[in-house]
This record gives sequence, C-alpha cells and structure tokens, in this order.
Amino acid sequence: MHPHDLGDDRPAAPPATATASAPVSVPASVPASVPVSAPASGAPDAPSDTAAVTRTFDAPGLHGVTFHEVRAGSILERLPGARRAPLERVVNPYLGCSHACGYCFARTTRHRPGRGAAPDFDSQIVVKVNAVELLRRELAGPVPVGGHVALGTRTDCYQQAEAHYRLMPGILAALGERAVPFSVLTKGTLILRDLGLLRRAADAARVGVCVSVGSLDTGLWRALEPGTPPPAERLEACAALTAAGVPCGVLMAPVIPFLGDSPAGLRETVRAAAEAGAVSVTPLVLHLRPGVRERFTAWLSEHHPRLVPRYEALYAGGSYAPTWYQRRITGKVHELADEYGCGPRRREAGRPARGRATVA
Repeated sequence: MHPHDLGDDRPAAPPATATASAPVSVPASVPASVPVSAPASGAPDAPSDTAAVTRTFDAPGLHGVTFHEVRAGSILERLPGARRAPLERVVNPYLGCSHACGYCFARTTRHRPGRGAAPDFDSQIVVKVNAVELLRRELAGPVPVGGHVALGTRTDCYQQAEAHYRLMPGILAALGERAVPFSVLTKGTLILRDLGLLRRAADAARVGVCVSVGSLDTGLWRALEPGTPPPAERLEACAALTAAGVPCGVLMAPVIPFLGDSPAGLRETVRAAAEAGAVSVTPLVLHLRPGVRERFTAWLSEHHPRLVPRYEALYAGGSYAPTWYQRRITGKVHELADEYGCGPRRREAGRPARGRATVA
C-alpha cells in the first residue's frame, strides 16, 4: 500500500488486556432486530447515510464498548483527497474503532465532520450490518477501470467487532468476484482468518496489504494503542501473510517525534519488519489535526510534560510536522530499509504484474 491510498487522511482507551481477536458475544436477551427511529440515548450521531439503528448492546469482554447496528444506504465512498486516481473509493463497514489509538485522525471524521474529535470514538461503534449486500449491489454495474478500493481508511476493518460480525469475508469475496483491485491497512491480526479469500482475490486483481507498526516500543504501544495486538504480533501476521503468498508491507505509522524516532528505535523497527518478510516499509510521521491535537497534548502533558514545548515548536505550522523533519525520518527509514532488503529500490526492481498480490 502506498501512502496515497489514505488520501489526505494519512496515518489512543480500553484496558491493555483487550485483544484484536477477542470475540464479541451477544447477550441472549437481545432480540435479533429492534427497529427504532433514532439512536438510543448515549449513542453517537448516526452517519448521514444511515436508515436506522437496529440494535444496541454492550459486548461482554470489551469493557463497556457499545455497538450500534445500522442499515446504511451506501458503502462505496469516494476517497477524499486522493492524489493519483480520481476513481479511488473506500469501504468502511465500521465507524468508530475499539483499537482506541490516541492519535487517530479518524476521531475528527466519524459522524461529526468539522465538529471536533468524537469523545466516544472508541466506545460507541457503529456497524453497517448490510455492508456486504450493499457492496454487491453497488458493484453490480460496470466497474470503472482503475477503480481501486481502500479498506481501513477511517477505521480498522479488523478491529475486535469483526470477530463477531464477520463482514470482511463477504466484502473480500465481492471484490474478488468482480476483480476489483483493493488494499487493506490494519493493526489487527484477525486478517489471517481471511488468507484464502485474499489469495483468491489476488489471482484476479491487484491486492495490497499493509500492517501498521510505528514502533516496537512496548511502552508507547500500551499508552497510545491499548486496544491493538502488540507490534510483534502484527509483524508475525505480516510474516504469515507473505509466507502464504500474500506479500505484505509495513506502514511505519505513526513515527512519534521525540518518543519513537531515535536512530536505534527506527533501526530496530525496520530490521524487525525485514525479518518478518515485509516487502516494503513506508514511514509516516505523526500528524495532529484540531481535536486530536488537544487530546494528544493532554496525554503528553501528563506523561511527558518536558516535551510539550518541543511539540508546540515542531507543530507550530499546523497539523503536520515540518517538511525538513518528515524528510529526515523518511530518508533514514528508506536508507535502513534498503540496507535490510525491503526498501524502495527492491520494490521498484521487483514490482509484479497485475493479478498478483502486491504492495503498491
């Protein structure tokens, strides 16, 4: 997956015991469908294309995370800010994410564009229960040439809820049957469940897979990505994907300034990615949009107060770190990736043909 697949949204909390593969069990007392005309009390704002909330329940084992089942009106969306292909689209079967990453840009995009970061982003999850039937319907007509579909742009498709709802197998099958090129970006190891579907889809169209691992620092992981599998387990998933014939890259995102950007830390992460068989390593520096910036700064003030002035200086120009800093990190990571055999030079030399699983 190339960073452009995320458009301008290039790339946090339940207890650390949560795992990416934890099943979501539905209490027997909850009926299969309870139509209502509006979200239940305390529910997040419904997405604009939603017909109705059909069921809300607390999921045992997810520590108070509530799921709101909806029947959406559409599932294929144009990718905002895509810089290369105007026909690129996204599929987001979930809104909100129990991975609870403290820096996640999507906190400002779910439900309430322009209204700041959603405080309930990681505890109130909207599930588009009709995602598969919608996708099949919307793919029934002529599929535009070059109409790449990105999975995992506003929320992780392989977050904990997917273990129960199992929307991704139907989505991958629908895309594969229509030979639609697509990419998947995830922090969830549950993607290994769908290896067979990914391989079949890759026989028909270009398929890109990336796991996101910004750092191997377990302290940063526990503090900022508490609902995700450990970074080492994500790299194990990368190795399993590649070994099964679905080449997987690593999106090294985000690189956290002054906490996850030391030369030794960058080398450790790139080396581990290469040892896992990653076919590429692409770094992205932390960006802090309004709403998320305030949340991250509050965390920084509590845990690393000495860094607050340095962050204020580094991000004085806006949401993104200055170009000189981004270039320094990108240059160093690419240099390390070339050293360990998974850098840009190898990727350009060995770019496979259409119909093969790849990371573009």
